[in-house]
Amino acid sequence: MNIEAVLFDLDGVLVDACDWHYLALNSALEAIGVSPISREDHITTYNGLPTKVKLEMLGLHEDECALVWKLKQDHTLQTIKDNATIQEEKIELFSSLKKEGVRIGCVTNSIETTTHEMLKTTGQFEFFDLIITNEMVEKNKPHPDCYNLAVDKLGVDPKKCVIVEDSPKGLESARLSNIPNVWHVLNSKEVTLEKYRRFVNENFNSDGR
Repeated sequence: MNIEAVLFDLDGVLVDACDWHYLALNSALEAIGVSPISREDHITTYNGLPTKVKLEMLGLHEDECALVWKLKQDHTLQTIKDNATIQEEKIELFSSLKKEGVRIGCVTNSIETTTHEMLKTTGQFEFFDLIITNEMVEKNKPHPDCYNLAVDKLGVDPKKCVIVEDSPKGLESARLSNIPNVWHVLNSKEVTLEKYRRFVNENFNSDGR
């Protein structure tokens, strides 16, 4: 079986940005006098969800949600600019995938503006054949819609795709999708060419079939 596409989550897989989102959201909440989310609650309950869903779970009024959402995005964009660095190991991985004719996708619960900024400032943007953000589906992760949409748009066989995920909600989305091959990583440091090849060798024949 030739691998036709690899679909990567963003936060925690391509970029170690989970903490950036956490800090940006708490800054926005505190700006309107709302108690911040604890780190434990962030990890166990909120991590991997779209910002709008997090705000609904916090019970904020509609006008508060709109204000906090805007503040959070502003904080996030500034945090990306202040902290992002070129991800050389991802560029090596993507370059190898391209040589093998494998399509590359990013499937994330982040909004388009944030996603594009993260990928551009880390040197990854140009490698992607497809980017699916949370505005493109009605039901985001942990629902499988985003991954199924990616397969449809790329026109590939889901059985010949690999999903790369780290968070519980992302993994649930992956496992509910039409794609049976899921590479579970602990963090973005594990997403390297060497470890991708190891995953392929352990789950497919030596030639990726």
